[in-house]
Amino acid sequence: MKILITGGAGFIGSAVVRLAISQGHQVVNLDALTYAACLENVATVADNPNYTFVHADICDRDALESTFSEHKPNAVMHLAAESHVDRSIDGPGAFIRTNVTGTYTLLEAARSYWTKQGKPDGFRFHHISTDEVYGSLGADGAFTENTPYAPNSPYSASKAASDHLVRAWAETYGLPTLITNCSNNYGPFHFPEKLIPVVILNALSGKDIPIYGAGENVRDWLYVEDHADALLTVLAHGRIGRTYNIGGENEARNIDLVRMICTILDRLRPNKTPYAEQITFVKDRPGHDLRYAIDPTRIRTELGWRPSVTLEEGLEKTVQWYLDNPDWWQALQKRDGVGTRLGAAE
Repeated sequence: MKILITGGAGFIGSAVVRLAISQGHQVVNLDALTYAACLENVATVADNPNYTFVHADICDRDALESTFSEHKPNAVMHLAAESHVDRSIDGPGAFIRTNVTGTYTLLEAARSYWTKQGKPDGFRFHHISTDEVYGSLGADGAFTENTPYAPNSPYSASKAASDHLVRAWAETYGLPTLITNCSNNYGPFHFPEKLIPVVILNALSGKDIPIYGAGENVRDWLYVEDHADALLTVLAHGRIGRTYNIGGENEARNIDLVRMICTILDRLRPNKTPYAEQITFVKDRPGHDLRYAIDPTRIRTELGWRPSVTLEEGLEKTVQWYLDNPDWWQALQKRDGVGTRLGAAE
């Protein structure tokens, strides 16, 4: 396939780009290169003849039209998004622009291209979303593809809106779409504003390791390379018009996750005192969802996919990657918002 991947210089997008190239696909990586994007994330494939980079914003209709016309992809994987909940609390407008207006603009450009091409049966528009659109769970239960939407943050509300747009373009215009909603990703190249890289880098620098509230919030953790594999599986074999929830089958409380990382660091990079002594509990995030969990039955039964990396294995790989790649994360320390508390608005 020739795949147009939006946001391919970001964390998850770059993992998809690298895997797609390794599988022999042609990839057109379209990215606006905002604060969280790094071309270093795709440096290993940059010289591959099957790889092309386009510097463009998904809100720029003319740039999208030009990209479709020139490269003629037969699939779109839409990963470009603003994705940090704390940033959405401080500045929701950017999330509405990129996640809502950007998705609308991309849908219209894709629909125009698909129509001009004669509406080929093989075309796919795959929209990548989050489990946060479903809201918060109690102690029991899990999100299924039929769970009603109940987003609680500006970020999740903007992603819920984008999901609805994709569904509407499928129903109204017949655009062949797929939607996936994933659990929390982690792994190499994770921008250092999210929980796991913050824990690793604060621990290494001797700073406090901040945990919101009492650390009781539960997330299902999905290794990013597993997620990339799931996404390409859905693109190739998913039923058009279908939604697939992608989970890591690795639930953990935030406090337990942080302690696991500290234990790994104690072994791989011993310090004078245990890293867990740097843990500090801070004021909770406004509207902090208690628990997310995904029921992955549909993707497992229909497509035969399930994650291959356990949380213990994935954290070990992730910590080792950050230890081995200081040049990558040190270069990002001066970017906007890195190392500061965001999303503490009343």
